[in-house]
Amino acid sequence: MHGSASSLSASVSSWLLVLLCAVSGAYCLRRVRGWGGWGGAAAGEAVMGFGMALMAVPLGGGGAWRPAVLGAVFCAAALHAVWLLRGGLHHAHHLVGSLTMVYMAASAVSGNGHGAGLPLLTGALLLYYAGYVVLGGTRLITAGGPAAAAAAPTAHAAHAAHAAPTELIRACRLAMGMGMLAMLLSM
Repeated sequence: MHGSASSLSASVSSWLLVLLCAVSGAYCLRRVRGWGGWGGAAAGEAVMGFGMALMAVPLGGGGAWRPAVLGAVFCAAALHAVWLLRGGLHHAHHLVGSLTMVYMAASAVSGNGHGAGLPLLTGALLLYYAGYVVLGGTRLITAGGPAAAAAAPTAHAAHAAHAAPTELIRACRLAMGMGMLAMLLSM
């Protein structure tokens, strides 16, 4: 993802990751524009999706500008995530994600691809995102059962008509978590 684009399989997997992250970012951007009340978290997720897509583009030896620009963008996203923490600790994942992207951008400057970064920090982030993906997948699998339909509030029917399906939001977050895990594995 961060190294050269020499092999065909690495290039194809990089472009698939770009597509996955860009689609996730576009969906989150649609949530910002289409559904009121979710702008803060969805905007951060849109920035994360598009930034991950840009970081995953296999440019080979070119693109020396990328780490600095992405580092600045993700530092701003980290500040936004700190702002979101006012609404509750459940936004801490946005901060971890933004800081992880800053770390990967900084590692791309210093190490140029594989083997870059601090092994202990990279390992801790790999464990975090592996757990996040497993937990997110479990939540996604159990989200559509009959208990979820019975527990749905009926008082907010007007809001529910404009709300995004919970499963789709979870799938979007799961896709970005898997993308982050793939990018960390390629360091």
